[in-house]
Amino acid sequence: MTRRRFRRRAGGPSNAAITAVTVLALCSGMLLLRDGWGDTPPQPSAAQAHTGTDGRSTGRAAAPALPPSPPDRVRIPAIDVDAPLTGLGLTRTGSLDVPPAGRKNLAGWYESGTTPGERGTAIIAGHVDNADGPAVFYSLGALRKGSTVEVDRRDGRTAVFTVDAVEVYDAEDFPDRKVYGAAPRPELRVITCGGGYSRSTGYRGNVVVYAHLTATR
Repeated sequence: MTRRRFRRRAGGPSNAAITAVTVLALCSGMLLLRDGWGDTPPQPSAAQAHTGTDGRSTGRAAAPALPPSPPDRVRIPAIDVDAPLTGLGLTRTGSLDVPPAGRKNLAGWYESGTTPGERGTAIIAGHVDNADGPAVFYSLGALRKGSTVEVDRRDGRTAVFTVDAVEVYDAEDFPDRKVYGAAPRPELRVITCGGGYSRSTGYRGNVVVYAHLTATR
């Protein structure tokens, strides 16, 4: 597990400042042995997309927001994810930095933004595969509404999120504001590569999980 001193930079970039370059950076370099080990990862069906006009869940009520605390681990029981988290910043081009590709069971969180469980939109991202095969979020597209995402925080609390929707976007149509924009309650986005796959250019888009805080342990 990578631990860093938690410092939210004053005047640092908001989540909305992250552009679609983020998703391109996340998906680059994952092509080396793609033909050697199997099928493309699962993709969400239309049934898992948002419903309603406001794009928000009308299901389980949101739990009270938590104070800021950096996360150390993410678990998604429905797809057997149990992974440490490392802090991610922005590159010079404004894209989200990515976890080291060689560590397939490592995910990252945007440490200049909202911490998971805090009021606002927290961001967790990870690779779908690497040169050796499936990586931490390979099965993210198979997640369904109502599933849970658990985030262990450094303050000893676990933030439990309920999935509101799972959607897939082409890189050219990635909805930056919808994914990264501010939220009035504690919300979480979990992002990986997805969409169609091309041998020459790699994945054409991204899978995004939308979830909101429903419990704290």
